[in-house]
Amino acid sequence: MPALEHIVVVGASAAGLTAAETLRREGFTGTLTMIGDEIHAPYDRPPLSKQVLTGDRAPEQLALRAPDLLGRLDLELRSGCRATGVDTAARIVTFADANHAPGRTRTADRVRYDGLVIATGLRPRLLPSGHDLTGVHVLRTMDDALTLRAELTTAPRVVVIGGGFLGSEIAASARELGLDVTLVDVEPAPLTRQFGPVVADLVAGLHRDHGVRLRMGRKVSALEGAHGRVTAVTLDDGTRLPAEVVVVAIGSTPAVDWLADSGLPLGDGLRCDEYCRAAPDIYAAGDMANWPHPALGARIRLEQRTNAGDQAGTAARNLLAEPGQETPYAPVPFGWTDLYRDKIQLHGWCPAGARVEIVAGDPGDRSFVALYHRGGRVVGALGWNSVRTLREYRCRVTAPADPVRGAG
Repeated sequence: MPALEHIVVVGASAAGLTAAETLRREGFTGTLTMIGDEIHAPYDRPPLSKQVLTGDRAPEQLALRAPDLLGRLDLELRSGCRATGVDTAARIVTFADANHAPGRTRTADRVRYDGLVIATGLRPRLLPSGHDLTGVHVLRTMDDALTLRAELTTAPRVVVIGGGFLGSEIAASARELGLDVTLVDVEPAPLTRQFGPVVADLVAGLHRDHGVRLRMGRKVSALEGAHGRVTAVTLDDGTRLPAEVVVVAIGSTPAVDWLADSGLPLGDGLRCDEYCRAAPDIYAAGDMANWPHPALGARIRLEQRTNAGDQAGTAARNLLAEPGQETPYAPVPFGWTDLYRDKIQLHGWCPAGARVEIVAGDPGDRSFVALYHRGGRVVGALGWNSVRTLREYRCRVTAPADPVRGAG
């Protein structure tokens, strides 16, 4: 196998940074280039919907590494550059200025690679219309969070559309600021897809106890506006929810549109093999990587902070590995959310129809551990305000014997 002289990492968030660090730690001494479409150095995203919105953490506190540690990686960081394509035959990545001013010609550039790690993450899913109105937000980047935070300080009425992790966290943060908050979702309760109906009902109770109004089982039919600013959200049953701020958190899509002409295999992300390899010397990691989980027997994507780092490390090591020495990527998923003062963690999977068993604590006290059973196996372990107790049960989690809906 020819020596790799120049490796390019596309994506400058947790996955991209971990890939770069792993490459250096594993002995790669060649040229290393990282391309990121934000102007910020790599930072942690989970606090955006929580501590950044509430004002408890400043942007500079989210940096994943101090400047001197980044410097030790000896990499060329091309910030504010959006990747625009890959020529796999010529081994060239093209990219352009992602933050060019209106009326200014967008600059383009290209870089040749011997090895490529793609970790471009996600883009927020949008409503069919209404995003042109002032006061309508999505939350993915640091700039998104700071813009939303500035509006929340004016004490608006807030409607959050989407009751998953992001929507629930935004609703909780807005309530902690004392704002009037309504949470809308098509599911019967917040986090139903993530935790199942038993725990989701408890999440609904937690939101209600903190003063969030829930409109569950409802779809948004329109966003109303006046003079270019949002004024209300109309639901499919005719309910009108007045609002000065609307946050759309209805999920995300893999940021792979720039690969459309690359010839790389696309389909719910960038499709890889069990080694995170999409093509010779091209690997993927993080939210946009779609791969066959060896233990699950199905293709999945994992939109989880822990997966971003773990998968990036595996992808980088496999890129450097000799043929036949690659390691399959077969993690037990781990995710968490912080709502108000409560922490909920899940190891493994929560498949539809799983039987829930409370094995420690009491849901009434909001401190317990629950196991998810399916097909005679423990496929998931959830802890609500039970970090230490959950550790005793996570080793019991195994992959389900059949594909899991919503595994990612």
